[in-house]
Amino acid sequence: MPRYADGKICYVEIPAADAKRSAAFYEAVFGWPTRRRGDGATAFDDAAGEVSGAFVTGRTPHRESGLMLYVMVADAAATLAKVVAHGGEVVQPVHPGAPEVTARFRDPAGNVVGIYQEMTLTST
Repeated sequence: MPRYADGKICYVEIPAADAKRSAAFYEAVFGWPTRRRGDGATAFDDAAGEVSGAFVTGRTPHRESGLMLYVMVADAAATLAKVVAHGGEVVQPVHPGAPEVTARFRDPAGNVVGIYQEMTLTST
């Protein structure tokens, strides 16, 4: 059950040229469960069940690194391999000397999204 708090990020809309393709990508790479809502939209929940959202068509993809969405992962390198295997592209690989393990990728719709490796997580 999600925790509710004033100021919590609770919903994300991700531009998608093809909502089904984007849903399949995020489900394969991050394990996000997806569903068809009553209004016909393709929706998702993050892997922790804390944030939900939808893939929206008719919007320009987020191609630049302005406001950045980062997804927490256990293994950044393994996640980037999944990104590429499922039709995404590495935009910024893991920097070996950086104090934080982060990287950026472009999803199949063209959105630039970041990943953050949380050292306390273990890969499954």
